[in-house]
Amino acid sequence: MNNLLGRFTLLGALVASFSACQSIDSSHLKNVKETERTKKNALIYCAGTENCEFERFDKIRISNAESRRLEKVAVKSGILRLQTQSLRNRNPIYLSVPAGQHEVVIRFYPISKDKAEELNVIHKFNASQRYTFKMYRNRSKQQGSLLNVSAPDPLCVDLIQERTIIRRFCKPYNVLTGLGEFAEKKM
Repeated sequence: MNNLLGRFTLLGALVASFSACQSIDSSHLKNVKETERTKKNALIYCAGTENCEFERFDKIRISNAESRRLEKVAVKSGILRLQTQSLRNRNPIYLSVPAGQHEVVIRFYPISKDKAEELNVIHKFNASQRYTFKMYRNRSKQQGSLLNVSAPDPLCVDLIQERTIIRRFCKPYNVLTGLGEFAEKKM
């Protein structure tokens, strides 16, 4: 009986420590103070799927792919902002970054929380602008063989600056291999 009670106590302590880390991260992100310099930053959001995460901004690792937790370096960097009440909510994080050319890596989860689609983008972000990476499935009527028509519709991500789509990336489904890569489409 004591052994069982000890295990439950240990399990409870582990769960409490994990939720304490999440709440510490949440409270740290809620209390980020904006300065004159950061008020001119570009704001980068992700949307369109049940969940999307920023994996990396330039060389700063933001979230761990396996644990799906924020990296301490990213929390301390000052580029993360919380747009919801908690890190447990849908798409809770957005980035506040200095203007300039940067690389952003985003993981989208269009089907399940176990299968991520990753997009790497290098873009010149302008000051005081809002950018959104929005994923969607490009539903179109396809013609051709039954094999081509039965393939899933391509996944696409639009890069939206304020309210204007400025770049589009699509990942067609390869019927032979089942694999594909995001490629930029002309607008």
